[in-house]
Amino acid sequence: MSSVQQGVKKLFQKVIDVSSCDTQKAGMAPISFVRQVLAACLYPELLKGNCLPLDVRQRAQRLLGDCYGGSVGSYSPVKGMQLVCESIAEFIMRRDSGARSHPENIIISSGSQYCLLMVLHLMANGEGESKTGVLTPMPCSDTLPMVLNLSAVPYQLMEDRGWALDLDELHRALKNARGHCKPRAIYISNPGIPTGCVQDRKTMEEVIQFAAAKGLILLAEEVYQDSVYGQDKEFTSYRKVLQEMEKKYSETVESISFNSLSNACTGECGLRGGYMEATNLDPAVFEYLRDIQRTSSPPTTSQLALEAMVNPPSPGDPSYETYTREILHTRTTLSQNAQRACEFLNNLPGMKCQPAMAGIFLYPRLQLPPRIIEEAKVLGVKADVLYCQKLLEEEGVCLGAGCENGQEDQNYHIRLCVLASPATLDEVLARLCSFHLRLLDRFP
Repeated sequence: MSSVQQGVKKLFQKVIDVSSCDTQKAGMAPISFVRQVLAACLYPELLKGNCLPLDVRQRAQRLLGDCYGGSVGSYSPVKGMQLVCESIAEFIMRRDSGARSHPENIIISSGSQYCLLMVLHLMANGEGESKTGVLTPMPCSDTLPMVLNLSAVPYQLMEDRGWALDLDELHRALKNARGHCKPRAIYISNPGIPTGCVQDRKTMEEVIQFAAAKGLILLAEEVYQDSVYGQDKEFTSYRKVLQEMEKKYSETVESISFNSLSNACTGECGLRGGYMEATNLDPAVFEYLRDIQRTSSPPTTSQLALEAMVNPPSPGDPSYETYTREILHTRTTLSQNAQRACEFLNNLPGMKCQPAMAGIFLYPRLQLPPRIIEEAKVLGVKADVLYCQKLLEEEGVCLGAGCENGQEDQNYHIRLCVLASPATLDEVLARLCSFHLRLLDRFP
């Protein structure tokens, strides 16, 4: 039982949770355009007046026209609303400089993780040495181990190189999988979760060539594509790189990319919306994915928000200025917070943080005193978990422990979401600093 449950009074007034990707929980405001479109679709009476901008009302009318019965309360088509799939395909083509995207290759679901779950369910096969394996980055998203019900084949990202992906490490991981499982896919997170690493084109081409040579399906998680802020860094999708390569790759390598409403700028985690786009997938296999989806058609409200996310206001629209200002505020807050927090953490003794280039997390490494590690062993928990538990007890700050992200080596880490208001982040860093220095004093 914790001291809080025992009634012990604490110096802090509230608990601050910056352990997850839920940016609105951390205090960031939603995007007005998304919420206004949702409001008008949920309550069409708002379309009769002028309380909402004209482009919002026009968008809501279009979306309602694509709903069965003109109502968000009706079921949607199995793969998703046609208008939303078309908007997603148009977004992909704009993003990838015209590289063709087809609405029929897109499936919408209740979050990118559910999309991934469907794909993994389809791939699951065999037992023992023949069981399906998936090459999985370490560290990875904290939700991935729960979704990955197949044999994970871990490959370690290179922390000393800014969490870069190393081709030799992929070959090592594949070799180690022999006799344990049969790898059939490679999972990539770009930008990296929780590392914030942005892969360059050379690395992406090497991964595609590796997948082709080993007969692996490429699964590309690209949720934080909207939040690249590292100097001289930009997001390039795997499908764009693939389609610009030689035909022996562009027309044969099977890949599936994932995106979500939970990304940094939109941040609508609770609406549970995401989509996947398949490239070069066998039509019969893709149809089977749709058969899986038929057990649960995607929520209509999340599809409306997805459409607003991929098809934002254009210059000249009444909502354009407000939308642009809010997006810029989010990106500026994220970039400045990440830089400031990284510098702060690197000034703490026993802590080292690689600078994030994108995404919403920092993932610093802890050099913990031996007595803390021994205490964790006695308690039967990981040392980074014990660190986070003590921080929560003493300072009311909730961080994620590195072992939640698949880290099983002796390099301990913590996970910190930096997309919060600057005032909230200041308080988090101050409490973390106070706790960390006390801990080092107690256990020199």
